[in-house]
Amino acid sequence: MSASTRHNVSPSAAPLRLTRRGRIVLIGVPLVLLTVLLLSLSGFFNSPAKASDSSADLAVTPTVTVTVQPGQSLWTIAGAVDPDRDARDVVADIVQLNNLSAGSVLPGQQLFVPTR
Repeated sequence: MSASTRHNVSPSAAPLRLTRRGRIVLIGVPLVLLTVLLLSLSGFFNSPAKASDSSADLAVTPTVTVTVQPGQSLWTIAGAVDPDRDARDVVADIVQLNNLSAGSVLPGQQLFVPTR
């Protein structure tokens, strides 16, 4: 027989058999990925990302400018500005209004402080 008339005969392919570990990987990994995706999407859709419906609902926080004196901290400023409120809330407002990355201030630094 010549080379052109030979047919390549492949052995019959055995059916695919999965072990228990193979089934777990084949089914478990996509289920885990789907669960992570669903949890991510549920967090995305349930997050309170919208601050207000319109610009009319937005309120401007009334502030005054305070110059930090030597020896003062955010806590002493918060206590002096609004002694009736919890100092933690006032400090959080000062940090947010001034985009402070740390809780420390320097003498001479000017801060916006809420006056509610």
